[in-house]
Amino acid sequence: MRAIFGIIAGITLGSVISPGTSQEAILGLVIVIGIFFYMISYFAARKIALDDTKIEKKKFITNGIFPYMFLLLLFMIMIYTGLHQSLAL
Repeated sequence: MRAIFGIIAGITLGSVISPGTSQEAILGLVIVIGIFFYMISYFAARKIALDDTKIEKKKFITNGIFPYMFLLLLFMIMIYTGLHQSLAL
């Protein structure tokens, strides 16, 4: 589920970022959008999790964070490159 949210966040960021935007603004946007979608995935996973399972809180929060970050960055770069490939010519 977090992988899907990472893909959605990456697509959102890739389509929102425009050429000529400052690096500081892009970094801030990536962090804010990334945390926003990760928190949505956290609350959705908490709702889905069964009450009778005793999952450690730290493990529950960090489970799936690396695929999330990787897919966010991968899809952000792919969408941005696809939309703005004419700049490279």
